[in-house]
Amino acid sequence: MSGRLERAFERARAENRACLIIFVEASDPDSETTARMIPALGEAGADIVELGVPFSDPIADGPVIQRASERALLQGGGLRPSLSILKKVRSEGCEVPVVLFGYVNPVLAMGEDAFISEAREAGADGVLFTDLPPEEGAGLCRGLIREGLAPVNLLAPTSTEARIQKAVSITRGFLYLVSRPGVTGERKDLPAELPDLVARVKKVAGRLPVAVGFGIATPEHVRQAARLADGVVVGSVVVRCCEEAVLSGKDPVSEVTRLVRSLAGGLAR
Repeated sequence: MSGRLERAFERARAENRACLIIFVEASDPDSETTARMIPALGEAGADIVELGVPFSDPIADGPVIQRASERALLQGGGLRPSLSILKKVRSEGCEVPVVLFGYVNPVLAMGEDAFISEAREAGADGVLFTDLPPEEGAGLCRGLIREGLAPVNLLAPTSTEARIQKAVSITRGFLYLVSRPGVTGERKDLPAELPDLVARVKKVAGRLPVAVGFGIATPEHVRQAARLADGVVVGSVVVRCCEEAVLSGKDPVSEVTRLVRSLAGGLAR
């Protein structure tokens, strides 16, 4: 299944652009909307979708995604409901690559083997845990790889050379490079030191794609990041767009896809 991720980056390279990776929270505002959203994002220009798994203590996320997670949990969202949404989307023929984005506690509660099996059967391409460091996650990553799923690991500006090397060794699909310290959320500017940070990680990553996220919120941000990295991740502004659409009585799928089309215009190098 992780072949879909590889093909997404290969297609972007052939078109001389970066991959656009869009985050949405599963079950926000409800499961039916999320099921409509995933294929619509692909049609709007998203190469990969990160499907956020609602969790009660999303420590890596800022207020926008925290609110989305709370709303989703009130709708009955969680790990298994998120997998059910993905399975429905796949049964309807959607081939957009999907990475499950979440926290490791629900997986431990389900059981690692059960999670890996159910994620594979649902049609996931990869898995990213925001709170599982490479040093502690090697065994789970190996289990994912055995079943054809890509473990996507996070790196931060504070990551040491040893941690970068460790993450590269157990990552498939792509590395997720956090652009700045702190939690998710929109920012006015990208960090001035981002070019040096990306170059440092790419030197170790070799052929493994590197995607940059956290704080990317505008087409100009996308243009800047696309010149540096293989992929650009946009999350909080998309989740906020969904939230505002619901509050104003508009269709969140239409509003979000309009935003994503504008972001996709900045991918060319």
